[in-house]
Amino acid sequence: GILARGGTILGSSRVQPAHLVDGVERARGHVADLGLDAIIPIGGEGTLKAANLLSEAGLPIVGVPKTIDNDIASTDVTFGFDTAVTVATEALDRLKTTAESHQRVLVVEVMGRHTGWIALHSGMAAGAHAVVVPERPFDIDELTARVGARFEAGKRFAIVVVAEGAKPREGSMDFKTAGTDIYGHERFTGIANQLSVELERRLGKEARPVILGHVQRGGTPTAYDRVLATRFGWHAVEAAHRGEFGMLTALRGTDITMVPLAQAVESLKTVPADRYAEAECVI
Repeated sequence: GILARGGTILGSSRVQPAHLVDGVERARGHVADLGLDAIIPIGGEGTLKAANLLSEAGLPIVGVPKTIDNDIASTDVTFGFDTAVTVATEALDRLKTTAESHQRVLVVEVMGRHTGWIALHSGMAAGAHAVVVPERPFDIDELTARVGARFEAGKRFAIVVVAEGAKPREGSMDFKTAGTDIYGHERFTGIANQLSVELERRLGKEARPVILGHVQRGGTPTAYDRVLATRFGWHAVEAAHRGEFGMLTALRGTDITMVPLAQAVESLKTVPADRYAEAECVI
């Protein structure tokens, strides 16, 4: 079976139909040539925006939210997120022992271009000592004081979890950027690299960057993600059978419901201020 496989079996494309000459019309032609009754796009923000474009053009679309970033606003959880958090948490648990034995600061970079859900959840789950997210530009003085307080209290190490898209508060530290990739997406230069250098300089303690990277995106899905994906898939197929197109499967509480696809891509689900404040109190 395929339940234990991560990634995508059908394959994927980074190219948006809107960026191609006659992209939507070409898609419409492929649907007609293949005799498709429905298309069920599975993915995150980019995929679902493309799906909505095709849906608005009249194609039979039912979307399914899949992204490790957990940033689709119309669903409580996207599948892939739990697996990524589990991988990151396990890595943080392992890194604690080496950080303590060598009396280091480890700055651990996790994925999250625009949202900090992975950083927030894995940081809380692993008992990190600071979490830095894109939604809240950090003040390097405040972060240094927070980490330094651990050593002043006699602790031997510190773990800082930082989302890849996190940035310093304007003017608080020098920060290098790297432009955009061929698809127009912002390139990240490695916030963990820059932050570890700055913390080491300020604290006088060895600080090392650890970038988890794409290991968070692959491998075997957790049981939670397998169940959620299966439920989403069943409801998507049922919606297609009923002719309910232009919709997206969504988890609300413990129930799967259908929401308008256009509504789902209006904005990203970011970490709210109260959730970050909650994390700061317990980390």
